[in-house]
Amino acid sequence: MRQYCVFSFLVMLTLSACTFGVPIGNQAQQRDLVAKKTTPSERGNPSSYVVFGKRYHVLDSYEGFRQRGVASWYGTKFHGRPTSSGEIYNMHAMTAAHKTLPIPVYVHVKNLDNGRSTVVRVNDRGPFIEGRIIDLSYAAAKKLGVNGPGTANVEISTLRAGESKPVRVARSIPLTDEADFNLPLYIQMGSFSDPLNANNLVQDLIEANESSARVSRLQTNQGLYYRVRVGPLFDIDEANAIVRRLKTKGFQVARIVVADATE
Repeated sequence: MRQYCVFSFLVMLTLSACTFGVPIGNQAQQRDLVAKKTTPSERGNPSSYVVFGKRYHVLDSYEGFRQRGVASWYGTKFHGRPTSSGEIYNMHAMTAAHKTLPIPVYVHVKNLDNGRSTVVRVNDRGPFIEGRIIDLSYAAAKKLGVNGPGTANVEISTLRAGESKPVRVARSIPLTDEADFNLPLYIQMGSFSDPLNANNLVQDLIEANESSARVSRLQTNQGLYYRVRVGPLFDIDEANAIVRRLKTKGFQVARIVVADATE
């Protein structure tokens, strides 16, 4: 009887070595997501929207988007509720929210405070707190070590289908991070003395699926000018991404400008 008990114990020990070393239920979480081909959400991608009195312009393309800022996370309060895309929020899935990226999109997130990184699928809008650029699900925050402190400095980069890590690209417009963010940024497309020319440019932009351009008037000592601009924007990387996109569509004079203090 004693020999049988010893044998049974050895069998159990052998089996435990096969199953208890790495929890089976967590094996999928050990691997980062790989970006998949996505279909834009009809509900989640308006050309622009307003939250707390501030207008946000949704990007037409995520190509080459890179941004640095503060990440936060959201959990049980929103678990089971619809996201901006219409999907149900699951705090245990590797997802996130962003204010202006087209959704859904896969994003590589690197915690600059501890070096950890992972990939999330952006399917929601937010966070709408000044200075924060991405809201992580509880699962993503835990993997990145953000759930403890609540926030962290991060760099996010969009991924193409099949990628799990970002490909470095050169920034097309040199603009330092020390710019005065008390004043918004604009993408200036042109300035004309004849309003007809300004309206024609806006029409060209609309035909190129760029519907967020507006005409503003500027009185100078030389006369009245009509400026065609996209904005306001409050993030350098977002502005650079828009400039790159516009130039691929043939609008080569697109450039970033800082708003006048009177605007």
